[in-house]
Amino acid sequence: MLPQDPMILLSYVNTKLRDRDRDLDAFCDREDADEAALCARLAQVGYAYDPQRNQFI
Repeated sequence: MLPQDPMILLSYVNTKLRDRDRDLDAFCDREDADEAALCARLAQVGYAYDPQRNQFI
């Protein structure tokens, strides 16, 4: 289950992207998360996924 707080979610996702997953698709598959919903939640606090950096910035 993903964290509910958006800033904790951001930290959690970026850590997993850095340490474990090759891209956002792999993260969402492993976490059974809806990619569009995840991106929308983080966009609400001003972050977007950058595939070149493999992180939300």
